[in-house]
Amino acid sequence: MNENIVWHNYAITKAQRSEQKKHKPTILWFTGFSGSGKSTVANALENALNQLGVHTYLLDGDNVRHGLCKDLGFTDEDRVENIRRVGETAKLMVDAGLVVLTAFISPFQSERDMVRNLVDDGEFIEVFLDTPLDVCETRDPKGLYKKARAGEIKHFTGIDSDYQVPTSPEIKIDTSKNTLDQSVQELVAYLKQQQIIG
Repeated sequence: MNENIVWHNYAITKAQRSEQKKHKPTILWFTGFSGSGKSTVANALENALNQLGVHTYLLDGDNVRHGLCKDLGFTDEDRVENIRRVGETAKLMVDAGLVVLTAFISPFQSERDMVRNLVDDGEFIEVFLDTPLDVCETRDPKGLYKKARAGEIKHFTGIDSDYQVPTSPEIKIDTSKNTLDQSVQELVAYLKQQQIIG
């Protein structure tokens, strides 16, 4: 760290921003294989939370790679840096008092733990979309599995790159068994139970 860089405290605190918004700031970290339903469920949940008056922001893997992380590829090192940047961005949004939804494969336990450790206890909720790989591959909404199987995409999670299953996620959902509405209802109920939203 450069000794000429000094942290400045703000006049308005995270607690004050949270009080103004009438809910607790937190990160909902959606993880799972490509095609597991991360973006779909996160989008639907954000819509439901918006209708409840909750201040949210959704960070989606593909969208972030159009800007903040457009210089990164898909090597293990680049994946870790991608998640580090997203984690730091989400941390700023939590400080702003928002409920942040993130939809990233984030295949490594260490990178998910890294983001968890950026925020206070209770401000990181790991949502594991435990949808079987064969179901995800059947869906293949972007045609990525087909390309990976043909050798056109290297380092593809679940094919030639590892996915480390979350060891203790707060929520586990299988979108091959749950409808979209059931998944959203389960998440909203959890957020109310944890008193994140009213």
